[in-house]
Amino acid sequence: MNVALLGFGTVGSGVYEIIEKQQERFRALLGREVEVVAILIQDKTKPRVVENGVLVTSDFEEIITLHDVDVVVEAIVGVEPGYTYLRRAIEKGCHVVTANKELFAHKGFELKALAAEHNVNVSFEAAVAGGIPIIGTLKQLLHVNQVLKIEAILNGTSNYILSEIREKERSFVDALNGAKEAGYAEADPTNDVDGFDAFFKIVILAELLYGIRLEWGEIKQKGIRDITLEDIQLTESLGFRLKHIASLEWEDGRLKIGVEPKVVTPDHQLYAVDGVDNAVVINGDLVGELKLQGPGAGKYPTASAVVEDLVNVFSSIQDPVLPKDVQLEKSERTLVHPWLLISQTSVPVVGEVSLDQRIQQNGQLYSVKVVRTTRTEIDRLQLEYKELKAYQISGGTVPELTKASITA
Repeated sequence: MNVALLGFGTVGSGVYEIIEKQQERFRALLGREVEVVAILIQDKTKPRVVENGVLVTSDFEEIITLHDVDVVVEAIVGVEPGYTYLRRAIEKGCHVVTANKELFAHKGFELKALAAEHNVNVSFEAAVAGGIPIIGTLKQLLHVNQVLKIEAILNGTSNYILSEIREKERSFVDALNGAKEAGYAEADPTNDVDGFDAFFKIVILAELLYGIRLEWGEIKQKGIRDITLEDIQLTESLGFRLKHIASLEWEDGRLKIGVEPKVVTPDHQLYAVDGVDNAVVINGDLVGELKLQGPGAGKYPTASAVVEDLVNVFSSIQDPVLPKDVQLEKSERTLVHPWLLISQTSVPVVGEVSLDQRIQQNGQLYSVKVVRTTRTEIDRLQLEYKELKAYQISGGTVPELTKASITA
């Protein structure tokens, strides 16, 4: 199997290293070796350790004109030029594998349609949750199960920052700088901390599961940039935990999707997922609840998912049958949910109230409420009270307030 690598950064170089070291396993699994025949790079002056005979070039035309490429692996950042490269590879009859979530969220629909037209495969396991085999798991489940709900931590950088704030009592800025120093956050962390990365991934999962092209403007998206140490400590004092969660829920042909910070209760499967781990909780109508957890990023976890796709690229397993007539739910704002409200000023009680307390935290007095109401009502309150923080609660029983944290 001859492979062309587009991009030789963290993921691309990891793919190359794994391929070089796993030839015996490839022979056992595939009956043949896997050989990298070409690598597309950006900087010709950068030193690289590559076997003699491999075409290393910054000109895609040199790669696409090769006659013996079976699979093109794309590990470039952004939508372009990766999308154009993969289109041309598919039109030439090459199978393609991508680790690029932004590209696949924007153009996955088009690439899958083009691949079907040219009778080749498009594989994208590494585009969602790094080394966690979520795409393969969902494809298997869909042959029998209807996936009813997914709640997931899909961005390891955000999860790491929230864990650092909670465990080490750091500010958001300090925790973000720590993530950069540890190599988890990019110099520009916008995609991670503002929720775009998780957004791209949940879009990919929704399109895989339900076969619809989503109207992105209807999807709630919010990152973690506004979360403070006090928010996390107050949440902890109630027995909750703040997590950045991507979710989708399907019921009677209606699909609800969102990406935002949520409060989870101790019995929630995501409560104890810390550090840079990703985790996906799946609810199927027959299988019940499943949880997959592991490293969501990093050189070798992501590269391993790419190589798994390479091994499976000639698989005869067909794509699962998708449900029909699924519509994106636009009335979610009128549904009643439990919410945690935090404010330093008095905010009117709304909806059904299960907790209304004043809590001392770091020398400041906070009003903390747990209510059941609609997102529409929460939005109205936040327009009127700019400092109000509101987090939807996910999980089971709301725990009792820790008595020691209550002030008169």
